Amino acid sequence: MSSEGEGGFHMVDVSLITSGSRRAMLRTDDGVRIEAVYEPSTASVTDTAVTGTAVVVAHGFTGAADRPAVRRAAQVLAGRGAAVVTFSFRGHGGSGGRSTVGDREVLDLSAAVRWARELGHARVATLGFSMGGSVVLRHAALDRETEGRADAVAAVSAPARWYYRGTAPMRRLHWVVTRPAGRLVGRYGFGTRIDRRAWDPVPLSPVEAVPLIAPTPLLIVHGDRDAYFPLDHPRMLAGAGEAELWLERGMGHAENAADDELLARLGDWLTRG
Repeated sequence: MSSEGEGGFHMVDVSLITSGSRRAMLRTDDGVRIEAVYEPSTASVTDTAVTGTAVVVAHGFTGAADRPAVRRAAQVLAGRGAAVVTFSFRGHGGSGGRSTVGDREVLDLSAAVRWARELGHARVATLGFSMGGSVVLRHAALDRETEGRADAVAAVSAPARWYYRGTAPMRRLHWVVTRPAGRLVGRYGFGTRIDRRAWDPVPLSPVEAVPLIAPTPLLIVHGDRDAYFPLDHPRMLAGAGEAELWLERGMGHAENAADDELLARLGDWLTRG
C-alpha cells in the first residue's frame, strides 16, 4: 500500500501489526525512508479531545522506535488516552540515511506528524528526548503552516545551544560524531550511522527556535541529575519564550530516565494542551 500527500510526503509499505496498530515506512521531503509505528490509545476514556490526540515521540541520539525505553514511553502515553506514533530518526534503527544529529531530522518528524494526521488525528502533539527534544523545538519553529505542524510540544532533556562540551558525556558524544573512529563506534557499537559532513550552514539552535513557537503550547522538562546538560540549558530555553518549565528532582537524562509517573504527566499535558 502506498499514498502521497501534500508537500511531497509519501507513506509506503504499511502493514497491520495488531488491531489498530500499524508499522510503516515513511518517505521524507528529502527522500529518506523512515520506519514508524502507530498504536491507538488503550485508555477507557470518553473525552474526544483526549482520544483524538496523537503524540509523536522523537527519541534521543542512538535510540530507535523499537528500543525498550521508547516502547515503554509509547505504552504509558497510550494508557493516558493518546494514540502514539514512534519512529526512528534517519541513520537509526531500520530507517535509511545518516544522522545529522538534529539538523535534517526535522524532516523525519514532519513526516511522522503528517502520517498521524493522515490516520485521522486532527490534533498532533510532539514529545522529544535529548536530540529529539532539540528536533521538536526546531520543528515547531520551522514547520508552522503545513500538515506537518505540531499542536503542542514537549522537550525533555534538550540542549539549549549547539557544540556544548561542558560535561564528560558530551565530550564523548562529540568524539563519536566528529571523528572517523568515533563514527565507527557509533555504527557498530550503537547501531547509528552518522553523516561525516559538518553542518553547512549551522541550523537554527533550540534556544533560537523557542521564541518562534508561540502560540503553540510548549513544555520544557529537565532532570536535576542530567549528566549531559546542566540546568542552565532548560532555564535558558524556558526563558527564551512562552514555555512551562518542569525541573524533575532526581531525574537523569532523556527517555531512559523518564519514569512512568513523569510519562503519565506528560501524556496528560500533551493530550489536554
